Amino acid sequence: MQRKTLTNSQGHPVDDNQNSLTAGPRGPILLSDIHLIDKLAKFDRERIPERVVHAKGAGAHGYFEVSHDVTKFTKAKFLNQIGKRTPLFLRFSTVAGERGAADTERDPRGFAIKFYTEEGNYDMVGNNTPVFFIKDPIKFPDFIHSQKRHPQTGMQDPNMAWDFWSYSPEALHQITILFSDRGTPDGFRFMNGYSSHTYKWVNEQGIVHYVKYHYKSDQGIKNLTPQQANDLKATSKDYATEDLHNHLAKGGTASWTWKVQIMPEKDAETYKYDVFDVTKIWSQADYPLIPVGKLVLNRNPDNFFAETEQVAFAPTNLVPGIEPSHDKMLQGRIFSYPDTHRHRLGANFDQIPINCPYKARVAHQQRDGPATVNGNYGNSVVYEPNSFGGPVEDPTKKWAPIAVSGSVGRYRHVHPNDDYEQPRILYRKVFSEQERTRLCDNIIGAMKPVRRDIQERQLKLFYKVDPDYAGRIAKGLGLPLEAAKL
Repeated sequence: MQRKTLTNSQGHPVDDNQNSLTAGPRGPILLSDIHLIDKLAKFDRERIPERVVHAKGAGAHGYFEVSHDVTKFTKAKFLNQIGKRTPLFLRFSTVAGERGAADTERDPRGFAIKFYTEEGNYDMVGNNTPVFFIKDPIKFPDFIHSQKRHPQTGMQDPNMAWDFWSYSPEALHQITILFSDRGTPDGFRFMNGYSSHTYKWVNEQGIVHYVKYHYKSDQGIKNLTPQQANDLKATSKDYATEDLHNHLAKGGTASWTWKVQIMPEKDAETYKYDVFDVTKIWSQADYPLIPVGKLVLNRNPDNFFAETEQVAFAPTNLVPGIEPSHDKMLQGRIFSYPDTHRHRLGANFDQIPINCPYKARVAHQQRDGPATVNGNYGNSVVYEPNSFGGPVEDPTKKWAPIAVSGSVGRYRHVHPNDDYEQPRILYRKVFSEQERTRLCDNIIGAMKPVRRDIQERQLKLFYKVDPDYAGRIAKGLGLPLEAAKL
């Protein structure tokens, strides 16, 4: 059958739907990538008023306290003194689930923090897993569509998810985590959080280090068995939300120790993995965890809608000393998150109290628009430069320079690009025999309703990770192991 040519929303043919337009193989994504911008902007406006992803969540107030000196790595003021406290709001969530979904669904969990610093709000928008399913934002709308409902039936269809994954070997690392015990955490308090993305930390001397964040649960790690998770769907759909709320309401706290992996900028060119690939981790043997401080939750929101539902996180909310890297997924989110908020909450979403940078002095020339509720800055001047005493630039706050070169094109990740090695290490060396058994059982249960051709295509990917991995799943699905071999 002759297949149609893929186009963008204006009917223009698409040459490459897998790789964003970048300046050189490892350079930043370009705003001139018309297809990427069209695709993300359309995707950001698909749901009203529910979040497209992370729709169901629970949040709490608290603070972050610095415990270790990291000033040699970053000039961020909220990290510049041991004992310094910064107020914060943290929202947990499921990723693909809708507003009415059960808290115990097998799904990654969002782990998003808004730090109210003296230099403006700093948002860390992460998950409870250190990696993600895809490495290029041009694939993100397709990935999420594969997790949602079938356009004809309006029902969940496991064929969609596994069909997409069977064409995306880069997802194997996250799939292996998702279908392990970690895929059903016992509430929000008993799981870790991660930045997943690579960021840049810059110190007062302008020296750059790359960094990954790890938030280690001080409560320990607890997971639900598949049976427990399924039982709770019937008896307590809001299990994790209720657990967090009741714990704090009774005067309890929940805390995480913030640790970071730090990599000198020069190491990024020669490291064995692409440090900008969000489907990969850095070995802790190579870059050990360094403690930063303690994150503590101690107070429930006064109103769910005003705070938890309207809080708007975005990786564009950065402070001096913390900058984005060339991580493609991070760069796509830099556009997509605030664009979504303007659609979902309005052009002035940052005036909503939970989003206000109340510890910093806001001074700019942005005015008007729907839901302007802050007095519209009175009679202050509305343009810059001006001679009427308006705010001026501060050249000392510029970002660290970074060299960019190369021809513009749509590039795959060209650094060592083995999508099988890290899930192989996870399967063989990290998981116990019992954990491997539960992982395969969970995948078998999820794949049983899937079409055989999709099962066989996915088995081939599992086989490349480990023949034992594929063999167990093939046996559980009633397929010959030969179906998994090339």
